[in-house]
Amino acid sequence: QVQLTESGGGLVQAGGSLRLSCAASGRIFSINDMGWYRQAPGKQRELVATITSAGNTNYADAVKGRFTISRDNAKKMVILQMNSLKPEDAALYYCNAVVTTSSYTRAVGVWGQGTLVTVVS
Repeated sequence: QVQLTESGGGLVQAGGSLRLSCAASGRIFSINDMGWYRQAPGKQRELVATITSAGNTNYADAVKGRFTISRDNAKKMVILQMNSLKPEDAALYYCNAVVTTSSYTRAVGVWGQGTLVTVVS
């Protein structure tokens, strides 16, 4: 099966930075869009940033200018560089990848298990 493994979460002071990584493994024919989402306690999961296979990016308004999403296709990884972190950025961050496992199957979304980001004032 396809798995996504996140890393890089932790505790950081407001104004600081964190770098989240997500690596895809398993049987993968292709990876299309990749992205990062987050979920804070009592709130719905929300989109943070996405990146297409061609490198086109999209960001939530709340993180524009502070976060940068990138990918390394050779390593099957997606990165989220988070700068100028705010307390409201604290959440469980999940990576997502749209993948196919063969040329005959449709693309489906796969989720990682999440990495926790804590921001203190």
